[in-house]
Amino acid sequence: MLYLTADKFAVFIPLGVIGFYRYLWFSIRMLAAFVYRPIPVPENPTYIASEDVTIIVPTIDAGEEFKEAAHSWLVGDPKEIIIITEEKMRGPLEDLAKAVNPAKIRVETVPFANKRLQMSHGIKCTTTDIIVFADDDAIWPPTMLPCMLAPFEDQKVGGVGTSQAVIPVGKSMTVWEVLAAFRLTIRNIEIASATHIDGGVPCLSGRTAAYRTVILKDPAFLHGFTNDFWLDKYHLNSGDDKFLTRWMVSHGWNTYIQCCKEAELLSTMKPNWRFLKQVLRWTRNTWRSDLRSLFMERYIWTQHPYIAYTMVDKLVNPFTLLVGPCLIAAVVAKSFKPVEEGGFHLPWWNVLGSWLVWLFATRTFKLLPHLWKRPQDIIHVPAFILFGYYFAIMKLYALFTLHEVGWGTRAGIGDATAATQAMAMQESKGPGGGGPQQSGYPMQGTGPHGVGYGQPRAQSYADGGGFGRESRYDDGSMLHPAYNNPEYAK
Repeated sequence: MLYLTADKFAVFIPLGVIGFYRYLWFSIRMLAAFVYRPIPVPENPTYIASEDVTIIVPTIDAGEEFKEAAHSWLVGDPKEIIIITEEKMRGPLEDLAKAVNPAKIRVETVPFANKRLQMSHGIKCTTTDIIVFADDDAIWPPTMLPCMLAPFEDQKVGGVGTSQAVIPVGKSMTVWEVLAAFRLTIRNIEIASATHIDGGVPCLSGRTAAYRTVILKDPAFLHGFTNDFWLDKYHLNSGDDKFLTRWMVSHGWNTYIQCCKEAELLSTMKPNWRFLKQVLRWTRNTWRSDLRSLFMERYIWTQHPYIAYTMVDKLVNPFTLLVGPCLIAAVVAKSFKPVEEGGFHLPWWNVLGSWLVWLFATRTFKLLPHLWKRPQDIIHVPAFILFGYYFAIMKLYALFTLHEVGWGTRAGIGDATAATQAMAMQESKGPGGGGPQQSGYPMQGTGPHGVGYGQPRAQSYADGGGFGRESRYDDGSMLHPAYNNPEYAK
């Protein structure tokens, strides 16, 4: 290190500028997330889950995870849970519904497995003021629904999301699940800070999100949602949550994230290399949606400028991230040259070692909220660093393969165009072939967008009021066993 003053490291200036810029903004996000506060549950809420909430679950699975998730949803006492599946899965899912709660759960079908068609069919079957979409493995705390309903007291709010955490599929987390948990920790910070800074959010996650039904009943929404094409050629099936979030922005609705333990869902992730296929699908969806938001629809620039900035940052991120290793490689290569020929005095191992220490320290700092709960995961920080560079390359690959619109991790997902045509034929047969086709429902009052809303109710959620008493677990608790893990209580 004594030779540093004898070498000219101008090559490091771009790296220093990029590093300063990135960690300045990360510090701003951390500060914003720290001062962020969720909206508290009112004593006399306008919306009561037992009267105003329908949970829609598009799925092609009927496993044990689904049964556990359904129990956690029922604790919140929604008015109804509608499972939308393909015809061949009707029997197994009806058996599951009967085993869990036949009075609250019903099963509807579509001709082919297609998530957007399943969701749109569920919307048409809904008669409550609020729709909550949920993945079939999303585990909720008992306070989830009242917490999600609280932001809807503001009649300008059209969609609400939550924070998330990972629970292992097995007895312990694999490295893939830890990587997913790291990503969710960073995401929770990002969405909390974005909500505090300008009220926007990059995406209301499809794992669990709530919307005003009147927005989704709009025929224009239903048509656009099920006839969404990339470059007017490639029919999209995934990316439903991105579409919903963009629709909120483009139609003047506010969104809010309830980032707190009372509204934190637990979800499983792929415990093996198939997690990478999930990430690739999500990355393609992000590219498509962000490019549309920034350069085609452009509402994001005026309504949520901070979110627009984060989208631009993500566009350039893979390029800036890969600059570091390239500069380090150049310096290391030059360190092998004799000083007389323009080489550096500083040994190559000193350069490389300093860079690796810097990487480990900064990445560990970003993951402190997760490591506070699970300090044992610090051994996976090197894997997270490697994944970061792999992810940068994956993002570039995804950019050049946006025409690939397949699901990637699930077999049996039908062609989107064929499924849409089959669904249109089924609905043309009337209610007998396609289920309820109503487009409206009685509501009271009028909001600023010219649509109806309910009136405040006398019932309170205080002391657990409003929760489904019949929906308890084997130990008599209304809390899913995963929430009893000490790491989730921190």
